Amino acid sequence: MSSPYYLKGSPLNVRLNRVIGWLARHGLSLAGTAEMSVRGRKSGRMQRIPVNPHTYEGTRYLVSARGHSQWVRNMRAAGGGQLRVGRKVREFSAVELPDAEKLPILRTYLEKWGWEVNQYFQGVTAKSSDEEIIAAAPDHPVFRITVRK
Repeated sequence: MSSPYYLKGSPLNVRLNRVIGWLARHGLSLAGTAEMSVRGRKSGRMQRIPVNPHTYEGTRYLVSARGHSQWVRNMRAAGGGQLRVGRKVREFSAVELPDAEKLPILRTYLEKWGWEVNQYFQGVTAKSSDEEIIAAAPDHPVFRITVRK
């Protein structure tokens, strides 16, 4: 049995993520980015990471382009977190989607964010066939998020 797909960020990616997270934390969202905080499943401390919240048919989603990352594992345990852009902090709950429901979300996510994330999808792009995107779905967790008022 193989390990779940996860593509670790390069040192440059890690530095860029820190900058993008810092910008979002200070009120500058690049193309809709936000800083997500989720409680660590082992440490109990809030872990921060920049994310690209994605809206499809009026519902918001978080997609893990890099696969089964630490934030995904923490989200599964915590069931929600916070999104921040500047002083605006929104609490949310999260429900992971089954693979069978991911196709339209992944396709539209790749249409919007492909310029940034295509390298993590192992050759799958927004123009790939439904079958190719469905085959990639297990490698890319998707969470439907509901922002609490």
